[in-house]
Amino acid sequence: MTKIKMCGLSRPCDIDYANQVMPDYVGFVFAEKSKRYVSPEKAYELRKNLDSKIIPVGVFVNAETDLIIKLVQNKIIDMVQLHGTEDKAYIDLLRKSVKVPIIQAFVIKSEKDIKKAENSVADYILLDSGLGSGKTFDHSLININRPYFLAGGLTPENVGEISGRLQPYAVDASSSLETDGHKDFNKMIAFAEAVRKKGLI
Repeated sequence: MTKIKMCGLSRPCDIDYANQVMPDYVGFVFAEKSKRYVSPEKAYELRKNLDSKIIPVGVFVNAETDLIIKLVQNKIIDMVQLHGTEDKAYIDLLRKSVKVPIIQAFVIKSEKDIKKAENSVADYILLDSGLGSGKTFDHSLININRPYFLAGGLTPENVGEISGRLQPYAVDASSSLETDGHKDFNKMIAFAEAVRKKGLI
């Protein structure tokens, strides 16, 4: 069954919601320009209350590797997601210090972008329409021979059909799970149920 990642959790109640919905992954955003940014100290407090079955992912944009290493070593995150221009050398450097899975995100606009994603040295790849654009990209471009996270414009209304048709390794959402800029418990439930029901058909 397609796994579920819910990104941009930033409040204690978001963690409570996640513990009830039980996605496979949650994302803490450490990019300071993001409206969903959380400090390492805040993420530490949030992580303490997260169900141990849920994997916390740190989301970064061209961050100093020392920051990522510290967050992993302090057991605040168990997975790394790279959303900037990080290259193979960056990933290789990171792997020398931390032994956690790495996701590399790619904005998909053409077949060339798909090929670039397929050749990534990261453990997983994430195919996206752009940073928080809330729009889907042309899914007909997806012709790929490795597991991928799918993001960009996935909503409680469309994720069941899309995940059922494309069978990605995981689906990832953030803005579509919010009302007035904050995580909405009912939307989180609806999103998870849509994915899980499709997986049973």
